[in-house]
Amino acid sequence: MSEAITGKCWHCGAALAGGDYGRENACRACGKQTHVCRNCRWYAPSRPNQCAEPVAERVMNKERANFCGYFEPTPDAATAGEQASDDALRKAAEDLFKI
Repeated sequence: MSEAITGKCWHCGAALAGGDYGRENACRACGKQTHVCRNCRWYAPSRPNQCAEPVAERVMNKERANFCGYFEPTPDAATAGEQASDDALRKAAEDLFKI
């Protein structure tokens, strides 16, 4: 019996199952680590420390495996390409409304 899909890789968008999120695990498609802030439901780039969990310890590199006890896989992790397009949209909006 195969494991249910619980999310996708933050880097390539490949489907990930619950067992793919171990501290030492990597995405089978691209080899990037999976127990990272970018794959967590609490990841919030617009928040202080880029985390919506207020008591979580600061993690400097959001794309490297960490020991955060609040980690929960998210089904809607933005891939690196989507993040880049979000950054471009944010910059365009800032440029548009610049006084």
